[in-house]
Amino acid sequence: MDNTDRRLLAILRADGRASVSKLAELLKISRGTVQNRIDRLTADGVIAGFTVRIAAAEDPHAVRAVMLIEITGQKTVSVIKILRGIPEIRALHTTNGAWDLVAEIETENLAEFDRVLRYVRALEGVSKSETSLLLTTI
Repeated sequence: MDNTDRRLLAILRADGRASVSKLAELLKISRGTVQNRIDRLTADGVIAGFTVRIAAAEDPHAVRAVMLIEITGQKTVSVIKILRGIPEIRALHTTNGAWDLVAEIETENLAEFDRVLRYVRALEGVSKSETSLLLTTI
């Protein structure tokens, strides 16, 4: 990934619906180049999918949380690849200290939240997790 890829991803994080033409204009590269980069980033698993994100204020019933994850052995790469494919995981971070990863989770309701937690906890290589619900954004 080069600087243009990083800029492209930053724009898509802010506006996942931006047209290829708009992306090309902002990046000052051709539409074909933008499309090729998106295709490559998707094929490489950097872009795991495109989704609509609703601001917390717009969906007061959404369940949001931060999940701390400990990974055993040499499973980090495979666990990260699986986690990046879970649409309810809005962001995934590496960290230092006792935990290996921090996942930001958002679901429509508690039943979906429970499903995501059970799925993550059952992944081969996930040895331990701790989850905190986010109550109010201030």
